[in-house]
Order: sequence, then C-alpha cells, then structure tokens
Amino acid sequence: MMLKAPEHVVALKGMFMLKVKRISFMFGLLVALTLSATAQEAQTPVAQATPALVKPSLLPVQPAPQPDALAPDAVHDIQPLPTPTPVYGRLGLLVETSDGQVVKEYGADEQFNPASTLKLATALDALHTFGPRYRFSTVVWTTGTLDPQTGTITGDLIISGRDPSFHYEHAVMVARELNRLGIRTVTGDLIVAPMFTMNYSWSARASGNNFYDTLDATRRPETATRAWLEERNALNDRESLLTTPSVAVMGAVYVAPVPPGARQLLTHRSSPLVDILKVLLCYSNNFMAERLGDTMGGAAGLRQFLISNVGLKPEEVQLDSTSGLGINRLSPRAMMKVYRALVAELAEHNLAPSDIMSVAGVDPGTLEKRYAASVSRGSVVAKTGTLGRSDGGVSALVGQMQAKSGETLYFVIFNQRGNVLRFRSMQDAIVSEIQFARGGPAPFTYTPHTLAMRLADTELKAAKPSEYESTSN
Repeated sequence: MMLKAPEHVVALKGMFMLKVKRISFMFGLLVALTLSATAQEAQTPVAQATPALVKPSLLPVQPAPQPDALAPDAVHDIQPLPTPTPVYGRLGLLVETSDGQVVKEYGADEQFNPASTLKLATALDALHTFGPRYRFSTVVWTTGTLDPQTGTITGDLIISGRDPSFHYEHAVMVARELNRLGIRTVTGDLIVAPMFTMNYSWSARASGNNFYDTLDATRRPETATRAWLEERNALNDRESLLTTPSVAVMGAVYVAPVPPGARQLLTHRSSPLVDILKVLLCYSNNFMAERLGDTMGGAAGLRQFLISNVGLKPEEVQLDSTSGLGINRLSPRAMMKVYRALVAELAEHNLAPSDIMSVAGVDPGTLEKRYAASVSRGSVVAKTGTLGRSDGGVSALVGQMQAKSGETLYFVIFNQRGNVLRFRSMQDAIVSEIQFARGGPAPFTYTPHTLAMRLADTELKAAKPSEYESTSN
C-alpha cells in the first residue's frame, strides 16, 4: 500500500516547482533577447574608423572617349585628358614642356597665394635691373684726420650702403683693411647711414651696434670670430689668420646721413648678385628679398615690372611684398610666364636656373631633404613657398624637373587651405609621377656652389692716400 505525503510537504514541493519554472522562463527570455540583439548587431553596418594620415594621392584619371565612339559632329568637341583631382585643399597645377606644350593643368587660371615662390619674380627683376655680376657697395668714411704714428683718427667713422648680404665676416674684413691703412683707433663716434644693415637686421641702429662690436677684437662676438675663421679657411687665406684685425671706436653709435665733407677710406663690394640670389633662394631669406626689392621700388615696383616686362595683365597680379609674405596673388599660368622669363634672362648671361635656385637633395636650404633619394637626387631645380597660417595654409613649388627621356619640364604647383606637410607630399608625388611616366628621374648637370653659398667672393678697394687727410701732411 502506497503512503501519501503529508499535505504540507506536497505544498512545499509545488511551490518549489513553480519557482523552477519561473527561473527557467526568465533564463529563456534572457537568452532570446541576447540572440535577438546579436542578430540585429550583425545586420547593422559597423562605423568606419577614422583613417590615419597617409601620403596624399590623386584620384585616377578616366580615359577620354575615342573619336569613333562619338557622333561625327562631336569629334571637334573632344576634351584633353583630365588631370588628377586633388583629394583635399585647393590645387593649382600647370606642367609644360620646355617648348610650351601643356602636359598637365588643373585650376591654372585661378588666383592663389604664391608664398615665397614670389622671390623668383624678385630675382628676375634684380637680374634685369642690375645684371648677374653687380656688386653692392658698402663705403667707410671719416670726418677726421689720421696720425700714422699712433694709428689714430681724430674724428668720426661713418659707414653707408645697402648691401643685403653684409655680415659678421665682412665687418672683420673692413677692420683688417683699416688696419692695413694704419688705422687702429677712432676717437669720435660711429655714424651709420639709415639704409645700412648687417646680419639680416631691419634696424640700422642694431646693425650699427653689431658693426661697432665686430670692428673691435676686444668686443667681438664669438659668432663673428667663427664666421671670419670659417670664411678665411674656405678661401685658404692663411695670411689673414696670422693677425687679429681690430679697430676701436671710442665714441657712441648714431644713425644719420653721411656728413657733408666726409672722405672715403675704403669701399667693400659684395659678392656678385648671382651668388646673393643663390643664397636668397636656397634659404628663402625674406630679409634679403625685401631689401633687394626696396632697391627696385618695393611691391609696387615689382608689380609694374611684371606687367610691363613679363606681360602679365594688371588683374593677374596682386602684391603686398617682394618676399612672398602677406597676401599676394598669382595664377599658375601667370607664374609660369614669370618662370619662363627668368629662364630666358639667365640664358642671356649663359646661366642656368641651378646657378641661382636650389638643386633638390644637393644644395642646403629648403629642398635639402626633398628628392634626396639616389634615384631622384639632383633631378629637380625649384623654389619652395610656405605660409602656415595665411589663406588657411599655403605651400607652393615652382621650377623644373628632368626625366630619363631627356625632357626638361617646367612646373607650377600651388596648394592652399590645408596641411602644409601633406601638400609637400602631394607635390612630390605629382613630380615623381610625371618623371616615372617618362622613364624616371634624371639629374641635371650641376656642380655645387660651395664658396658662393658663403658669399665669400667679395672685394675691397682702399681710397688713394690723397683722398683722406693725414696729420703728417
């Protein structure tokens, strides 16, 4: 006979089974919801991660339709192959053969900020105005008399000139030449003409103070001594290193015009203009470009030169400076005219663009580390332009490239409103693409201008004894 469980045990068992069913239901529901969510997630596209910065590229070029695919009356409407489209920023591009055939163009008539490539226009104006062998004069004067027994000038020493390349080593050279004239002390003041500058300083007073200290060996900065020694060693001038040039001026430094009646003691002549331009363009020296531009009428004078001599239309050129600083405007096509005029001007003097411009991967300066690989080294001669903030970021490259096909191609690349480093990568990619389409890069024939880069080819001319007074007379 089967025994029945007590009623309270049956009740407890029922409650336990009910709880188990509830737990099972909840677990099943949770599993179902999880599977549903997983399925929904699998059907939802995953957002793409932001790509890391990569080398800029150009959109592929679509081939133009062939004439036989067009109606007979549409044959004359065939357009040239489109140029690569920029991925970002603004692009102005014009590439031509040396005889003027267009290879690539994009936005070639739009206005851009050329940045420091404007220095090519300044260089053209200077070559046209002065000629490549022109030298800037810095003249040393005096209002006093010389006692040859003591080497003392009783009176003032005056210096004048507008040489944009006058530097420490040139001031020491002046001291050496004054010593050769028997001058070691000046009792009066040092008077500096208002346009005199030294060490790329805009201030005549600061330049005068630098000149004052550099003349005197007891006050001469270590930087000046080092510049003098390096230049003399580069020129293999051992004789000048046997003595220490020094002239002590006892008075103060003043900025004033050359006084009436002052007599010349000597004239220092700069390196030839062609060497000055080589340094200016390789290092993109804004000071030198502005001072050189000042001698030709500044930005207004340069604009008029480009209109009158290069043939640019007035609406094609807007200039605020001669260095590329500020808001300037040129189109790639207008800049190509400037570059061609520069090449022609150089050729008249048996010079090549590499005589004044940077050879990439070879010369020091802004292109020293670009196109520096063995395959492309020396195959690009160009001028860079960079403005980090103006017009949202500006980068430019203007010059010429050479390919193994034997072709020399002129190019203008203007980039605006974007990252300067990415723009440079884009420029390099464009140049390389064109070169490799013609067999690869080929170096230009070029010998580095070692001494020219030091601006060491200067001249000094002392005045004749009769041109200044002496107490012995």
